[in-house]
Amino acid sequence: MVDLMFRLLIPASVCKKAQRLALITAVTLGFGSFLASSRAQTPDEVLTTSTALVQLNVGVVDKRGQVITNLSANDFSVFEDGVRRPIVHFEPTEAPFSLVMLLDTSGSTVTFRQQINQAALRFLDALSPEDRVAVVDFNGKGTKLDLPFSTHRDRIAYAISITLQTGKGSTPLYDALKFSLRELSREGQRRKAIVVLTDGLDTEVRNSDRAIVSRASESDVPTAIKPGNSPQLASVLSDADHQGVTIFPLALPSGDPKRLPLPDPAITAMYEAAHTRLQMLADRTGGRLHEIRRLDQLSTLYAQVAADLRTLYSIAYQAPNPGVRDGKWREIRVEVGRGELVASTKPGYYAK
Repeated sequence: MVDLMFRLLIPASVCKKAQRLALITAVTLGFGSFLASSRAQTPDEVLTTSTALVQLNVGVVDKRGQVITNLSANDFSVFEDGVRRPIVHFEPTEAPFSLVMLLDTSGSTVTFRQQINQAALRFLDALSPEDRVAVVDFNGKGTKLDLPFSTHRDRIAYAISITLQTGKGSTPLYDALKFSLRELSREGQRRKAIVVLTDGLDTEVRNSDRAIVSRASESDVPTAIKPGNSPQLASVLSDADHQGVTIFPLALPSGDPKRLPLPDPAITAMYEAAHTRLQMLADRTGGRLHEIRRLDQLSTLYAQVAADLRTLYSIAYQAPNPGVRDGKWREIRVEVGRGELVASTKPGYYAK
């Protein structure tokens, strides 16, 4: 809501007729200025996506695993709970993305920031010139927007290099994902993705996990944590579903439960739960989890994510009962009618 208020200060000695004329002039000019500013908005600021539409990013391969990128909307069929739904919007694989480069600058990444910077620059080089990129980082001081969405690669590269020079402390991963989704919500009807570099060990969630294992018996510790029950994860997945955002986690080796120096059952359980949640972020949004085994793989894996983005079609369809928010699971299946092609996308969503 825009609230316009105009105040006109006129000396008491001026006649009433002059006061009325001046007031009319001021209001007319102010309203004209408001109209001009409204018309100056860019399309991304005024385009909205109906919440009744279910949005998917879909990859297609042949029986040999080769990516197929030359399909049209007529080649696809979409089913929700087994019922075919009409496709109302379609974007080919070459359509541009708006994506957030989300960087973990907590204490666990301090020793290899230079490698992160080099890998991120290679990622930028692999993107399409029309892709819009925002840079967001998170650490013990919270989440920060380092650069709003831009196509200027020099500005993006500079923002990344400056961001990686500071940061330490805790890891508010899920707060940062929520922040990134809010930024993406302002990008209108563009295709959307988040590429997040992290070890997955969110501080708040890990504290909850620690409380769970502390109450469990010794024999129950390995299975005491139910990763999918995390309210923080559920909130992120719900927001991503509503916008059709695909999440690509790049899992740092510091969060790998197989690399723990001491085989403590409780710590292992917490690390395994964190890793499972990263997998769920990818699976539930139609993305892909890339595990970084060695730091020299960073550049290659960032480039692979850029290549993954260029293989995705975007499809939107009308939900059969858009007004029903019963919290139940809606299963999604996408089929391709050409040859022996296989489509992959998110498996479904909760109607919330």
